[in-house]
Amino acid sequence: MLVDVPRTTPRYNGALPGVVEGERPTLDQIRRELGDCRRCKLCTGRKNIVFGSGNPRAELVFVGEGPGENEDIQGVPFVGPAGDLLTKMIAAMGFSRNDVYICNVVKCRPPGNRNPEPDEIAACEPFLRSQLLALQPRAIVALGKFAAQTLLRDTTPITKMRGTWREYEGIQLMPTFHPAYLLRNNAEKRKAWEDLQQVMKLFGKQPGSSA
Repeated sequence: MLVDVPRTTPRYNGALPGVVEGERPTLDQIRRELGDCRRCKLCTGRKNIVFGSGNPRAELVFVGEGPGENEDIQGVPFVGPAGDLLTKMIAAMGFSRNDVYICNVVKCRPPGNRNPEPDEIAACEPFLRSQLLALQPRAIVALGKFAAQTLLRDTTPITKMRGTWREYEGIQLMPTFHPAYLLRNNAEKRKAWEDLQQVMKLFGKQPGSSA
């Protein structure tokens, strides 16, 4: 079970990795800066860094919480059952995975899929912020309360936060349920679909439309 992000988790306000002051970085620059990251203890148990995947010019970005076992093995975010559901959700919105960009708050799998700890978030957040700066999307979908609370520094439960537009660094952000949660709670899929329809409206899409 996910817990609230500690209020003591520091927000990174220094220079962003891979970013030259006054210039917009590229995802390749940020990935090179990340390198074979040893900035926190998650490096000791990982198989692969899961940086992100998708369209480097995406207008829509999905941010999850952290890699699971399948992601750690393949080095790709959202594979396995939760990834299959996310792919279906994206398709229902009139997009494909090649149209959007998908990444996580932390880039290495926490042991046993536990929640990332404050020092791990602090080590990884600069890279997430750099990714979002590089992409400059029109909208972010925060998948699960851990992603939403990390980006927004708001400990409101996802059940109350979801479905309402928020803002992250000037970017529209829609909090909704994580696909893994929806697999365990089928009845909540309707609410998640309501959330995603608001995102579709922002992009001028209707249910059943094509990308």
